[in-house]
Amino acid sequence: MQLQLLDIREIKGKIILRSGLHIGAGDTDMHIGGIDNTVVRHPHTQEPYVPGSSLKGKVRSLLEMKSGLMPKTKGAPLQAKHLHLDNLESEQKEECLKILKLFGSSGADAEEIAEFGPTRLSFADCPLSEKSRENAKEERFSLFEIKSETAIDRISGTAKSGSLRFIERVPADTEFDFTVCLKMLGKEDDELFDYLLLGLKLLTMDALGGSGSRGYGKIEFDFDDEDIKKRFENVKPFDNGGKEL
Repeated sequence: MQLQLLDIREIKGKIILRSGLHIGAGDTDMHIGGIDNTVVRHPHTQEPYVPGSSLKGKVRSLLEMKSGLMPKTKGAPLQAKHLHLDNLESEQKEECLKILKLFGSSGADAEEIAEFGPTRLSFADCPLSEKSRENAKEERFSLFEIKSETAIDRISGTAKSGSLRFIERVPADTEFDFTVCLKMLGKEDDELFDYLLLGLKLLTMDALGGSGSRGYGKIEFDFDDEDIKKRFENVKPFDNGGKEL
């Protein structure tokens, strides 16, 4: 396989929170009466941000879920070795190849990686937008909120003793700047751009960060480029267009 860097395409814009976002900071200390789980912050500014790894991991997992390959890998991330599974349908193999081209594979699969080349995608960390920063200063909007949660006894309908916890979130309407770069290593990589947009569309239909099943992490993208914006709007991941049934 001959690979040549022909172009680097950038997707830039804003991530707009439509519900509170929690991407944990990995707290190791517990404080009585304090917050049980804080959000990740920039070490210098103490502002919230969205790690590129969180975006990349969620987009990849959604594309793998849609491909139908998860049962065949037993839930493990796709690797180069999975291209040669005996029970792969041709369409699944094509999707597997796209995912591996975009997101890469383990370095342990060096010989098989030659089949599709290096990782094409890079997700930058997403800093707080200037608009949200100015709103926080001028309007005294908080960049953080504390949400209390408790388990409910389903028989008595009352809170279970000792179940109360406090979760820190970045509030709805906060904006972050995002940049995703796609290396074009061959003319056939054009289709990867649309596949990436598919993954981003799936993310807006699901959730980013933790506790998505409880309403956290609903987002939307606002792209700087009008052509990309139109292409994204036309992405229909499912036969019903992703609409409610």
